[in-house]
Amino acid sequence: MNFPVTKTLTIPTPTLKPQNSQNMPNRILLRRILLRHPLSSSAESGGDRLFISPFHYSRSYATTQTFHEDKQKRGKKWFTLPPFTDTVNGAALGRQLSRSVGRDVYAKPTAAAATTALKWVTRCCPEIPRSLVQKLFRLRQVRREASDMDQGVQARKRVGAKDSMNLGDRICLPSSVKEFPDDKQEEGHCSEEEVKFIRSLVLYKDPAIVVINKPPGLPVQGGIGIKRSLDELAATCLSYGFSEPPRLVHRLDRDCSGILVMGRTQTSATVLHSLFREKTFGASDDVIDHAKAILQRRYWALVIGSPRQQEGLISVPLGKVVVDNGKSDRITIVNKAQCLPSQHALTKYKVIGSSCPGFTWLELIPLTGRKHQLRVHCAEVLGTPIVGDYKYGWRTHKDWKPVAWSKIESHSSEGHSKRKNIPFDLNMDSGSIAEKNLRLHLHSKQMILPDVSLALQNVKLHAECDLSGLESLELVAPMPSYMQKSWDITNSGFDG
Repeated sequence: MNFPVTKTLTIPTPTLKPQNSQNMPNRILLRRILLRHPLSSSAESGGDRLFISPFHYSRSYATTQTFHEDKQKRGKKWFTLPPFTDTVNGAALGRQLSRSVGRDVYAKPTAAAATTALKWVTRCCPEIPRSLVQKLFRLRQVRREASDMDQGVQARKRVGAKDSMNLGDRICLPSSVKEFPDDKQEEGHCSEEEVKFIRSLVLYKDPAIVVINKPPGLPVQGGIGIKRSLDELAATCLSYGFSEPPRLVHRLDRDCSGILVMGRTQTSATVLHSLFREKTFGASDDVIDHAKAILQRRYWALVIGSPRQQEGLISVPLGKVVVDNGKSDRITIVNKAQCLPSQHALTKYKVIGSSCPGFTWLELIPLTGRKHQLRVHCAEVLGTPIVGDYKYGWRTHKDWKPVAWSKIESHSSEGHSKRKNIPFDLNMDSGSIAEKNLRLHLHSKQMILPDVSLALQNVKLHAECDLSGLESLELVAPMPSYMQKSWDITNSGFDG
């Protein structure tokens, strides 16, 4: 049946506003229908009033009914994260710890840094890829149940990624997110033998930190051309039931070995980050009395040659230069006349053994944390490059000849019998000064740092607590086999 469009069927504009969502068409759907089926205008009267036929009206109403029914059938299911709880301001606590030695310093109640909804989701669900979490926020698929002391938990409302969380707030994510495959876990899957090896590297573990003896040759962080890295392996092997993976707070070079500290929670990692950062910023104060510093690191290195003085302080700025037509870069000393950006670098050194002619064992104490700081200071300032450092001591290594040692055969056979197959293609035995192919002889031997776990417990229990008497942790890591072999060669009569 055709319904003619006449003036008598005109629907005035005010009646287009629905009064009841169950009886009137949805406004958005009505607008879409109007755009799909343009309405006739009164050409005779020359006016701009619109006319709707009963066909349009009935079709709009039927479409709205279907829309409401489908919406009810498609009712979303959510899974709710734990309620937001107040967190310790890790950066402020780290600063207070760094200034607590020798002073009566009390942890003052400082407001924790505002935690956004995005941060809370990634903290509660580290297994969900961050890119997926960000996409959910962009698509407005995340809800928040705000907590009210008077009315209790309120209805779910949309929340933005940068919106701040309040105490008691709960974040709700679509239940379909649980079914998302965890690509990271699949990529970072480790065999039982690999997990056992990584866990054998652990030197110390508490609720706040985990410390390992990093093997040489294993990169700390992933990148181009790197298949397996410690940060990825730690997430797979060193979580020990924690919902968060361990986080890096400082770095060691790929070929360097020794103590590596990781934070087991975001809060503890922030405290440690602050400690390492404050150590670099306050390096001039450490020069006065390093023995009282809250954070101390000691490296052992075997160098070629011998420094002029038995001990001293190196204070030379370092900068980065690009070489090989931009393919690589290196760190170098920056003079005042050079117009290069630089960073001040401080290193204490002390001779600890030099019985073998041509070699010297040094204890290196970095007061700042610059890239390749120890390697450049040894090679370019002291004139004694570290054994195995082909990057900064290539001239010295050009005519290298292995050191003759009578016990080399028995030592090598013992090493092969003990360690036949080490995961990740690592070689811990070869590379001593008795061999042609050298390995880097730089090892993070000792570290003293505050008991972060105890500090966090005290701050949570007491609004103000004395940090001056906080106990410190002293960590010591044994050298890899090839460095121990070089030590035995150069200091056969010295107990290392």
